[in-house]
Amino acid sequence: MGRRCHMRPSGSPEALERRRFQAMDLLEDGLQPVEVAKKLKVDRRSVRRWKAAFRSQGSKAIRAKPSSGRPPKLDKQAKKDLEKRLLQGAKAAGFQTDLWTCPRVAKLIQSSFGVRYHVDHIGRLLHSLGWSPQKPQRKAVERNEEQIQQWIKVDWPRIKKKHRG
Repeated sequence: MGRRCHMRPSGSPEALERRRFQAMDLLEDGLQPVEVAKKLKVDRRSVRRWKAAFRSQGSKAIRAKPSSGRPPKLDKQAKKDLEKRLLQGAKAAGFQTDLWTCPRVAKLIQSSFGVRYHVDHIGRLLHSLGWSPQKPQRKAVERNEEQIQQWIKVDWPRIKKKHRG
């Protein structure tokens, strides 16, 4: 006995819906399900299934049904709260430095919302919130910003001029 393979057809829900409506139009034009199947490159059983559904329930039966996918672990409000906490900085959340890392964000989510996220998925979550990975700028503690600005405005142009001459 052969086993049926249930493969989801390729294409967007809208494209699949268009194909089902196209099949109904071709059937209405007098084509047989086998001919419709060949023309649309689908299984004849699919055409018969669509036809039966269309007859019993009308066009709503062959409309696209968006797949909801897995529900998010954090709802909209929790994501807003998470973003507020992220904006307060990692130090405010009890970390030694203000650098947010994926493991730190995962710990924050666990402690704040009781939800576990794998570290590898934190980047995707942050991206959905409009955050992007940043390299921390390493600046010496001893930096003197005034002296640096003075050097950029006065010394550097003078050095550049001498080099050209």
